Amino acid sequence: MYPTRWINRSSSIGCQRLRILCKHVRMKSTSAEMEAEVLLEVKNKVGVITLNRPKALNALNLNMIRDIYPVLKEWEADPAVSLVLIKGAGDRAFCAGGDVRAVAEAGKKGDDLTKLFFKEEYMLNYAIGTLKTPYVAFINGITMGGGVGLSVHGHFRVATERTVFAMPETAIGLFPDVGGGYMLPRMKGKLGLYLALTGHRLKGYDIKHAGVATHFVTSEKLTDLESALLNLPDPQMNTVQNVLDNYDEMCSDEEQKEFVLEKHIHQINSCFDKPTIEEILQALRDDGSDWAMKQVETLHKMSPTSLKITLRQLQEGQNLSLSDCLKMEYRLTQRCMEDNDFYEGIRAVLVDKDNNPKWRPGSLADVSNNKVNSYFKTLGDRELVL
Repeated sequence: MYPTRWINRSSSIGCQRLRILCKHVRMKSTSAEMEAEVLLEVKNKVGVITLNRPKALNALNLNMIRDIYPVLKEWEADPAVSLVLIKGAGDRAFCAGGDVRAVAEAGKKGDDLTKLFFKEEYMLNYAIGTLKTPYVAFINGITMGGGVGLSVHGHFRVATERTVFAMPETAIGLFPDVGGGYMLPRMKGKLGLYLALTGHRLKGYDIKHAGVATHFVTSEKLTDLESALLNLPDPQMNTVQNVLDNYDEMCSDEEQKEFVLEKHIHQINSCFDKPTIEEILQALRDDGSDWAMKQVETLHKMSPTSLKITLRQLQEGQNLSLSDCLKMEYRLTQRCMEDNDFYEGIRAVLVDKDNNPKWRPGSLADVSNNKVNSYFKTLGDRELVL
């Protein structure tokens, strides 16, 4: 037999080791969670997606897409998941866009990321747009590009006073993708086309005015709103909407009722209701107001090719399904990857940051109809399949 003091000492050392081991496991678990770019969990019948790259403004990359897509499909088929909630880590951004800098770097090397990123991103956009399970996006903070694709096709979008919405792709030699060709022309009047061509930013309650957000809640109430959704006994489309409606009513006041662009809506609807970019610019010059001339100045900074393909994208998109829009947009991305302006736009805005891109062609007159048509031609066996 061992002496009692040895047993006690051995037991004490064992407990101490166990505590150290448990602490180490907890630290590893916390560290892994901090490093994960997307957090996916189910709480009380609610599937919660957290974009977890706050330092990168939760910019969407291919790994994140590949994490989210299969789980979203799994949750849709699981009767134990009755609601999906997506949000961004931190207060600065829901998702500031796709990781286009990585795509541009890959394109220069002939890497397949230029094909895979857009293809799988659009598959995720379509999955969100056709999801039967109620889907709520907390678009708190910057919501642009890829972040728009993760939110606007779902059932509910909740903006806060911190939300900044824009589709600024014409400034980087791209176009408002992720289903922008479906969503933007379905906004009131020519507002969507105006936002698409100019990249104009909307903030806070104005995002609800524009129809991008379905609800507005102050950021300080988001935690309470999330708790209310998580505690619904059996989330259904109508009960989820009731909770969102109640919080929206609680957070709205009379001062927020006028749309920031209200005084320019007539100009937007008249000047941007033209069949070509050249005619839009002429209408703005004819208007001659300070506001109109600022739009002319803005449009002259954008890629001429991007302006022309964006106009046609929205003209065609207003009569297409979401599926057909995404297929069209995939063709456009692949043509952009083969051309100059996307790489030059990324260089000027995100790499060198001189904001002085050298577009080729450098003028609208030099962007021929044949060039525009070539962007929309089928990719053959490389077409997007949804």
